Amino acid sequence: MPSGNNKETIKITLEDLANVSTPETAARSASAAAPALGTKSYGSVSADAEQPSLLPEEHGSILLQGWFYLGAAGFVGALIGWGICEPGFVDGTPGVHRWGNIWLIPVMVTFMCFGFGVAESIVERSVRKALVRASLSVPLGIILGFIFYVLANIMYSIGIGISLASGAQTINNPALWIARGLAWMVFGAAGGVVYGIVGQSTKKLQYGVLGGVIGAGIGGFLFDPISFLTHGGGASRAVGLSLFGLSTGIAMGLVESALKDRWLYVTSGPLAGKQFILYKPRTVIGSQQQSDIYLFKDSTILPQHAVVEINGARVQIRASGQTYVSGQPVQVQALQSGAVVQIGRYGFRYQEKQRK
Repeated sequence: MPSGNNKETIKITLEDLANVSTPETAARSASAAAPALGTKSYGSVSADAEQPSLLPEEHGSILLQGWFYLGAAGFVGALIGWGICEPGFVDGTPGVHRWGNIWLIPVMVTFMCFGFGVAESIVERSVRKALVRASLSVPLGIILGFIFYVLANIMYSIGIGISLASGAQTINNPALWIARGLAWMVFGAAGGVVYGIVGQSTKKLQYGVLGGVIGAGIGGFLFDPISFLTHGGGASRAVGLSLFGLSTGIAMGLVESALKDRWLYVTSGPLAGKQFILYKPRTVIGSQQQSDIYLFKDSTILPQHAVVEINGARVQIRASGQTYVSGQPVQVQALQSGAVVQIGRYGFRYQEKQRK
C-alpha cells in the first residue's frame, strides 16, 4: 500500500534564485527607467551618452520672429521720437518753425535705428551685445538721420513740383502721397544701413536697406490718408509716424527671411522658433554673450562650444563640446539641409534654400 506522504520533490537551483525579484526591486527599476509624470525631458548629454534621445520639437514664439521684433522696434522708436519732439512742433502755420519741426524726423530716425540695432540682441537675451550695438547705432542714427532728412526734403520738393505740374491741386491727390512715400524711402534705407553695420554683415545691410525702403515707402504713402482720418495735429503724427516705423521694421524682417540662403532654426530650448541666418564664414555658438548664437541657462555648454563654417558650397560644424548631429556625437561634420543638431538642451535644424 503506497504511503500518503509520497509527493513529488521540488528542486530549486542557483539559477532560479538569481532570477528572483521582489516587488520593491521591480518598482525601483521601473522608476529609474521612466521619467516622472509631467517632467519635460530635453534628452541626455552626459559624457557616457553615445546616442541621446532626440529633443522634441517645440512650438516657437511669435516674439522671436524677425518681422515681429523689428516691427515692434520701429514702432516704439518712431513713437518715442514723436513724443520727444511733439511739444516743440508748430502745426499749420506756414513759414513758422520751432525746434520740433526741425528735429522730429532726425530724432525719430535715430530711435528707429537704435531699435533695429538692439532688437535682435534683446530677444536673444544678450545684454552685452545689446550694449555694444547700442553704442554704435545711436551715433550712426543721429548722423544718418540728419543726412537722409536733407535728402528726403530734396526728393519731396522734386516730387511735389512734379505732382503740381501734373495737375495735383490739394493734399487729397494720391500723387502727393506717392511723392511723400518716395521721399521717405531714404529713412528706411538709414535703418537698414545701421542694422547691417551693427550686425557686421554686408548681406544683412543689403537686405535691411531693401526691406527698409519698401516698408518706409508704404508708411510714407499712408501718412497723409491717416492724417485725414485722425483730423490732423499731434494725434495724426503719432499714429502716422508710429505706423511708418512699424511697416519699416516688418518689411525689413520679411525681406531678410525671404532672401536668406542658409540658416539654423531653433526647434527646442528657450529660443525655440528663432532662426539664425548664417551670414558669416564662421558662426560661433556658445555660452558667451558675445557669441553669434548665444545659448543661455545650460551649464553643459562651453563659452565657445561649436563653430559653423562656410566654405563655398560646403557647410560644416566643428565642435569643442558635446555636439550631436542626427543623434550621433561629432567633432567635425558636414551639414546637409534638414540635419538636426543638438547642443545641450537646444535643438537646431540646419536648412538651405533650394537652388534650381
